[in-house]
Amino acid sequence: MGAESSRAFLSKEDLEFLKARTEFDEQTICDYYKGFLSDCPTGKLSPAEFCQIYSKCFPAGNAREFCDHVFRTFDTDKNGFVDFKEFLLALDVNSSGSPEEKLNWAFSMYDLDGNGHIDLSEMTKLVSSIYKMIGGTDQAEILGETPEDRAEAIFD
Repeated sequence: MGAESSRAFLSKEDLEFLKARTEFDEQTICDYYKGFLSDCPTGKLSPAEFCQIYSKCFPAGNAREFCDHVFRTFDTDKNGFVDFKEFLLALDVNSSGSPEEKLNWAFSMYDLDGNGHIDLSEMTKLVSSIYKMIGGTDQAEILGETPEDRAEAIFD
């Protein structure tokens, strides 16, 4: 998937693939494609570009670590880039997917080593990255728990 190069229009094959596997109609897919190419003219989103875009949603915090986790989950072919198909498939799961699909997607983000289990260390890393993204240490004070405490509470 991620090896696809940039082109002004989505191929008929890619369009049909996305129509069959997402809830988006043809016009919406084409609109998203134009926006994707506007933000990423090469047609391949690097981790740095992904984080730059994603961080705009969390200007008060440091989204770098969390971006790495989300990027890894978007990059389904693990080639180090997110192409338009990977991007749209992830967007579809998160916006229109069934609860089970959303849960599977989230699980794959939390399962850092891909072994099919989420352990305390993985949970702590994810919770810590979320705290940093939404404002860092202020969150620990507001919530009354550190990322480590929060991760442990999830396992209790």
